Amino acid sequence: MEFRKQDTKSIINDIKFFLDKYEADDKVSFINEIKIAMHEMSPLGQEPVDCVLWIKNEFVGANDYNPNSVAPPEMELLRTSINNDGYTQPVVTMKTDEGYEVIDGFHRTRVSKECDDITKKVLGYVPITVIRESQEDRGDRIASTIRHNRARGKHRIDAMSDIILELKRRNWSDKKIGKQLGMDPDEVLRLAQMTGLAEMFKDKEFSKSWEASEYGETELVELEEDLE
Repeated sequence: MEFRKQDTKSIINDIKFFLDKYEADDKVSFINEIKIAMHEMSPLGQEPVDCVLWIKNEFVGANDYNPNSVAPPEMELLRTSINNDGYTQPVVTMKTDEGYEVIDGFHRTRVSKECDDITKKVLGYVPITVIRESQEDRGDRIASTIRHNRARGKHRIDAMSDIILELKRRNWSDKKIGKQLGMDPDEVLRLAQMTGLAEMFKDKEFSKSWEASEYGETELVELEEDLE
């Protein structure tokens, strides 16, 4: 069936006429519903970015594992960027019973909540996408956050060590952790060693010494003795 622009124009005019009767919040809610319906029909519906929704920032909350940190100057730059350029990237989230949990974009969410000029500009909303249901397991969510973060910014090393520990407790192998988080085996092992939990590495062979200075931590020497 041939696509006709006139059909689209007629549909859009009908929507405009309908929306003119409502206030901003109701308009946003209605447009979100349209986006969701279109997303379900879209040939690209498997891609989260195919559907960007505007959600009140009070319903978008942080996760409890993000190891990424942004210094105050960078936060101010982010605020300036959003003020001047607008939101050019949605916050990546997972749907929860309470609302939406941030997978990537925590600082963009903070700006929408904490900066009055931005909050006013976007009417208290934040743009989000929702990850695939297949990625909603906690381990997969953590891995997704790390993958997003490692492309930019910095990680707090202590938090990264805790994350490696949690993934190991969820029976993730070093190989799987490395593949999913974009780390080489040595990096996974060094971060794991920082937890100081010898029982988790009793089947590992350690070299006599190594340095963790690249992570900004103290040098660890004679690791075999320390873990006994």
